[in-house]
Amino acid sequence: MTSPRNILLIALLFISYLLWMQWQEDYHRVPGPAATTAVPASATATTPVPAGSEPKADVPTPTTTATPTVPNVVPATPTDTQAPVAHVVVTTDVLRVEIDPIGGSVVVADLLGYPQTEEKSAPPVRLLDYRDATFFEAQTGLVSGNGAAPAHDAVFTVAQNSYALANGADTLEVPLTWTDPSGIVVQKMFVFKRASYVIEQRQEIDNKGAATWTGNAYRQLQRVPPIVDTAGLKGYSNTERYSFVGAAWYNPADKFQKLKFDKFEKEPLNKSFAGGWAAMLQHYFFVAWIPPAGETDDYVTTIVQTKDAPRYLVRAVSPAISVAPGATRSDSARLYIGPKLQSTLDQIAPGLALSVDYGMFTVISEPLHWILAQFHKLTGNWGFAIILLVLLIKAVFFKLSETQYRSMAKMKKLQPRIAALKERHGDDRQKMNTAMMELYQKEKANPLAGCLPMLVQIPVFFALYWVLLESVELRQAPFVGWIHNLTAPDPYYVLPILNGLVAFATQHLTPTAGMDPTQAKMMKFMPVVFSVMFAFFPAGLVLYYLVNSGLSLLQQWIIIKRMEAGDKAKA
Repeated sequence: MTSPRNILLIALLFISYLLWMQWQEDYHRVPGPAATTAVPASATATTPVPAGSEPKADVPTPTTTATPTVPNVVPATPTDTQAPVAHVVVTTDVLRVEIDPIGGSVVVADLLGYPQTEEKSAPPVRLLDYRDATFFEAQTGLVSGNGAAPAHDAVFTVAQNSYALANGADTLEVPLTWTDPSGIVVQKMFVFKRASYVIEQRQEIDNKGAATWTGNAYRQLQRVPPIVDTAGLKGYSNTERYSFVGAAWYNPADKFQKLKFDKFEKEPLNKSFAGGWAAMLQHYFFVAWIPPAGETDDYVTTIVQTKDAPRYLVRAVSPAISVAPGATRSDSARLYIGPKLQSTLDQIAPGLALSVDYGMFTVISEPLHWILAQFHKLTGNWGFAIILLVLLIKAVFFKLSETQYRSMAKMKKLQPRIAALKERHGDDRQKMNTAMMELYQKEKANPLAGCLPMLVQIPVFFALYWVLLESVELRQAPFVGWIHNLTAPDPYYVLPILNGLVAFATQHLTPTAGMDPTQAKMMKFMPVVFSVMFAFFPAGLVLYYLVNSGLSLLQQWIIIKRMEAGDKAKA
């Protein structure tokens, strides 16, 4: 895997892969605001809505009456004209969230265990935010076709504006209450648990009126695309630009599906299923609404136009809820706000770990991540875990590598005879190739014998790249000395330079007989080219390749020396 030809092939493949991803980014951009107003996302709204009473585009139409009607949304005034209300701040050991009493939406979420940068004083990652430029909210509400219902812009009352998980307590409950003169009272309860990124949300509907109330509960995520730095060399090495960003959902039949923001208009989601969930994914973190497993919800995606920028919405609407006079009904769902921790996500909901998107290399990347996690338990350091992974891979492919290096050593031994054939046949390429084939058959040498180990290991290389790109466990993970983040480039370029030196040393052990002169000259520059290319790769990936190349060089040198000693013994 360290011969110049192999290095050149890997470099070309990887550069081609990065160019393809960049092309996807440049020519599949998120569409700008459209001239028309978005249509409410409801599969059941089949009759025109009376003029002057149009529902908001981000509020679903109820599905609970025989004749579709305009939903009763309280208040009717648009949210952006309401006076601001102090948010309810909730702090646990892992989360700090803000709940807006207007709608009872989670409008701010800080992940306390994940700083934005490597600096100790850096603020935590903010996943949800109500500001226009970074708007991302988790919203819930009720809609009804025959009575009042609090959508996600209704005004709730709160008992206090600050809650904190007490020492020794495992659970924290935060209630919000909405009351209508018709007798409908809705309590929206948020339940937080220690060491958990899952928030249970219940909407308890108490019908104190004289008529049966019917309606639907909905849960939705609404956001603008995140801002990603893609400018200059720093932007090129920013791994966030290559990670999937958009909506995703899961159900037992279709499994994991995802939808980029630029596909919202052309390929909208409109399905009903049970046992699923809907989410918004981004690099390392995500937010997901998880309805009860046995509940069949209607899932849709849509674009909501605003005066500033379009917002992208994914929603789950519950089946009909009916509450008789004097009765109480409760609707519940879980909200996950946190990191893509593969070891725990499937315990929360089936398929949730698939939010860690390795793309086409998932089948290899998932086992690699699991092995890395086991090695990390042994070493406590992700860098040493990567080194142990290299040792394991080298052991698995030892026989293939041995075949490759024996073939290369035999080819190196035949170099003088191949040079003599060149002098004898001159520019007659046909005779030269025939003579070389006869020589290979006579000496039982196969110039292609070293290709198989390289072809087998290339997918492992790409799969590890995606593990380093997507695994939040490795985010800002230090190694030793100057390397404080294995998922960022080496700040002093030490590892890329060492890789170049190993590649240069490998050249001296690699046969060049029969190689085109132009190709031979290109090979001399490969150590420099590879060092420059690796300067922009994650340090963990460069570490992997450095250790792999160094061990390959050592193995190749030992095999060559053993073959030379055997030839001397025979002589």
